[in-house]
Amino acid sequence: MNYADIKSIDVANGPGVRVSLFVSGCSHHCEDCFNKETWDFNFGELFGEKEIDTIIELLSHSHIKGFSLLGGEPFEFTNQQGILPLLRKIKTTYPEKDIWCWTGYLFDKDIRDTMMVKWPETREILSYIDVLVDGRFEKDKKDLKLRFRGSSNQRIIDVQKSLKEGNIHLWEEKGNI
Repeated sequence: MNYADIKSIDVANGPGVRVSLFVSGCSHHCEDCFNKETWDFNFGELFGEKEIDTIIELLSHSHIKGFSLLGGEPFEFTNQQGILPLLRKIKTTYPEKDIWCWTGYLFDKDIRDTMMVKWPETREILSYIDVLVDGRFEKDKKDLKLRFRGSSNQRIIDVQKSLKEGNIHLWEEKGNI
């Protein structure tokens, strides 16, 4: 897996101050995507143990609330294989820090009902993700007033509650900022 960027301080992609990883590779190709260069699976640098260690170190600071995973597309199968060791290590090292992820796939139809059935990696990845922003960016539904998403069709999902109860539960901001 390749990655485009690691941001040590990110205040736009999730609540609080966060560390963010932008993976490379996306097959959605949404019109007016804000990060088109990451469509290419070969863009950026190779992601490995050194980058995992860097992210773990960046997360060690008390002012960092959590980790955000964006793209590209984290749920492309090759990217799932690359991010799984990272998410394992984050949740083991910092269980109190939350993990947010952005995907163009739909949580229920694509991820839960298809990917989780086909790939054990998907199930394990979801076990580590607290909040998932799902759905492709749609130019005609673009809304700059929305928090943490670009278009009104995208949902902010409480992953653990949704998995436990078997239906979609939207994330509720409870003084999280």
